[in-house]
Amino acid sequence: MTFDAALLTEIRDKFHHADVCPIQGPRAFFENAGGSLTLKAAVERTAELLAFPDNQGRTNVASKYLVDVIEQGRADMKLLLGASSGEVFIGESGTELLGRLVRNAVFAGSGSLVIGSHLEHPATYSPCRRWAPIAGMTYEQVDFDTETTVVSVDQYRPAITPDLAVATIIHASPVTGMHVDIGAIAAEIRAVAPDCFIIVDGIQHAAHGRVDIDDYDVDGYVVSGYKLFSRHNFGVAWISDRLAAMPHDQLDGAPETVWELGTRDTSAYAAFSEVVRYLEWLGSAVAGDAAAASPRELIETAAVAIRAQEQDLVDAMMWGTGGLSGLGQLDSVHVVGPANSEHRSGMISFTIDGHDSLDVVDELNADGVRTHARKQDYYSAGVLKPLDLVNCVRASASHYNSRAEVERMLATVNRLAGA
Repeated sequence: MTFDAALLTEIRDKFHHADVCPIQGPRAFFENAGGSLTLKAAVERTAELLAFPDNQGRTNVASKYLVDVIEQGRADMKLLLGASSGEVFIGESGTELLGRLVRNAVFAGSGSLVIGSHLEHPATYSPCRRWAPIAGMTYEQVDFDTETTVVSVDQYRPAITPDLAVATIIHASPVTGMHVDIGAIAAEIRAVAPDCFIIVDGIQHAAHGRVDIDDYDVDGYVVSGYKLFSRHNFGVAWISDRLAAMPHDQLDGAPETVWELGTRDTSAYAAFSEVVRYLEWLGSAVAGDAAAASPRELIETAAVAIRAQEQDLVDAMMWGTGGLSGLGQLDSVHVVGPANSEHRSGMISFTIDGHDSLDVVDELNADGVRTHARKQDYYSAGVLKPLDLVNCVRASASHYNSRAEVERMLATVNRLAGA
């Protein structure tokens, strides 16, 4: 089901700047793969807690309150991620956390091989390239399917050997918009190399679909606050009990499973909790009977609703709405990946014949539509080169977007495509 007008209005009202850029003015926001709209509650809670002069671990009521906020945040992180075991902690960013997890897994791993894929973001392949040789290991990146723009068991299987120490998997690509069956890949790895540490980049996926860590059999999963309806300057990492106990940077004398260094920002934990409360609210709004559902069930219901709403927006982008032709109907427009794919998660990347994609983004911006160009820089070259693309336009939707906003985007695209 898709959201009715009343619910969509209520949803959009919970976010800052849903339809107006604070600098530019009115605009449609289709840059959700580069970030997301921010919940008003997350901003309010951040401001409240940033004003506290107290720190955790002191013998006063304010400090006790902060500790309780952090513990609630940790519980909410596990709740959203579907993790009943392991440890959760925050860091500088999702990229920083992935680098740290990869480094520690490489030096704790028993084996001689590290693998990942060319579909991945440099947040995983950069630390693999750096640390594998230092640890005396070989690093290999498997190809992805350039037709489906997805990496699967078929690509990973030939590279999986018993001496595999670490494997990285991206849950969804911020370039192609496709999500990956990480459970199937992890199961194949476990069958051949059961002691391999498996680290997952969930940064792009978490805002667009359900996360079920208990079902994946992996050792690390990372998300970023600013891509999950919250704010910049923090990421969240989940690690398995096995990885948590491995040697890692920490203060002498600290409990062995503590991975945080120094005093962390309490407001980051609180902001994450506000995201979880929002998803519970959305699940209850969709289900209509909140009393009969657990918090986790409400989050799962919200994830299903988010996916349905985003699929409707993708369908409108592809096949048109409001009398405008869609991206898949315009001869001079070329969509990255299949026109229809069960792996597509709220995003379409495309090119227009005769137009540089950077110029298309500028044209859309001028018409009040925020998108982004992916080009062969250090963020996206690994994905674009196999696709023979110099650059492309990335239009990334979230569940709070509307068909009216899609119409606004398609109006510009139709004009540029000569429709």
